[in-house]
Amino acid sequence: MIRLFSLIIFLLAVTTLPAQRPDTTYMEAHIDGLTPGWAKLVGTLGDQNFLIDSANVDQLGRFMLRKSPAMPSGYYYFLLPGQKNFSFLIDKERKLVFRANANDIGGTIQVEGSKNAQLFFETSRFQAKFDPEIKQTNELMQKTPPSDPAFAKAKSRQNEVLAERKAGLETIYKQNPDLFFTKFKIAGQNPDLIDFRKPNGTLDTVRQFNHYHDHFFDGVDFSDERLLYTPVIVNKLRRYMKELTPQHRDSLVKTADALIRRVLPYKPYFKFFSNWIALQYENGKTTVMDGEAVYVHIIKNFITPELAFWSNKEEIEALQKHVGEMEASLMGKKGPDVRAQDVNGNLKSIYEMTSPLIVVFMFSPNCEHCQKDAPKVQQIYEKWKNRGVNFYGISLDTNDAEWKAFVKKNGFTFTNVYDPTNRAIYAKYFVDITPELYVLNKDRIIVGKNLHPEQLEEVFERELKKMKGQ
Repeated sequence: MIRLFSLIIFLLAVTTLPAQRPDTTYMEAHIDGLTPGWAKLVGTLGDQNFLIDSANVDQLGRFMLRKSPAMPSGYYYFLLPGQKNFSFLIDKERKLVFRANANDIGGTIQVEGSKNAQLFFETSRFQAKFDPEIKQTNELMQKTPPSDPAFAKAKSRQNEVLAERKAGLETIYKQNPDLFFTKFKIAGQNPDLIDFRKPNGTLDTVRQFNHYHDHFFDGVDFSDERLLYTPVIVNKLRRYMKELTPQHRDSLVKTADALIRRVLPYKPYFKFFSNWIALQYENGKTTVMDGEAVYVHIIKNFITPELAFWSNKEEIEALQKHVGEMEASLMGKKGPDVRAQDVNGNLKSIYEMTSPLIVVFMFSPNCEHCQKDAPKVQQIYEKWKNRGVNFYGISLDTNDAEWKAFVKKNGFTFTNVYDPTNRAIYAKYFVDITPELYVLNKDRIIVGKNLHPEQLEEVFERELKKMKGQ
């Protein structure tokens, strides 16, 4: 089966790199007190880290590394002996010298030859100066009732500290508007929380959240590909999709579609965003019910011959066929009928069943998880068979003897079918990993999928309550 995974590997391997000059990046470090050993240089692309090179650290804590052609702009870090490390930014700099004390690398590090790396370290130390007081005021507010004057005093002081820190950083950014460092820092900023109020004077949290969500990527310069070689973009993307978007398929599809269309004119970002989001919600990789609807939407709308410039016709056709098979069994779709032989050789159909709810249980006798879940499924069937629920089992990846032995061993008393030709079930109920459980309502619409046996009863109660108009 062709998976999008092959495309993301392609993305990481041959993504369009920033123009590299045919010269050398030279780095030298003097870390007083550093244990001898190996220093490993690691690069970043999205949420992937990759080893670039290593250098020997001598008895004086010195090491040197030379890379030709020159390293592309991005975020890098050194893993050092003694579980120490430091990270830095570079752009077009070609010679960097780092000096620090091993006991406090972050607090003592100095750099020559790179304004980007220099400001990276200086602003880190500048921000760290405010951390103790911010922590102190936070702790005080956590243990003080909001009605206490001490709370208001702590909150006021914290706002002053945060404003001072923000003003200091903005001054640095204004003084260095064209530096890669500045683009990196501004991209990582979050929107301010606006104090929207309702007519009655209370905080309008919905409007506040929506504004925050809508402006979350405003600081990112999507024309600057260098940012993809730092953690800032993927961290924002992950938070946007996983924390700021309700983990419901309709919300996720809407958010993903709008974001990908926003970056469509910026090819490196379009390539990265569409692949990364789709992979998060591929079948078997998400806990969101029907999360693969996001995957299907992205493949159908964006991984197309016209837009997916990084792939080829054969891969795209295979992916489109793959999601076409998945689409028929998305939530809200009418569950297709299946008609196949049961253990007695009689043809049994899902649509012949008259119970208000039908569970389609897809399993393989050789699957360990299926073996574990089978007794639970039978118990749930026995409990609900007289309460408006019926089960329809479909055996996969087996043979006639194994299937019948599995049915007998687990004492299945609900309908079980098997089609050795696979024609009865092909492209109907998508299953990537067994076991798979679907729930169909009285209209045979799919109202539950990707379920564990323990989740079935909650779905039954919800759907039967709907039928009663409650």
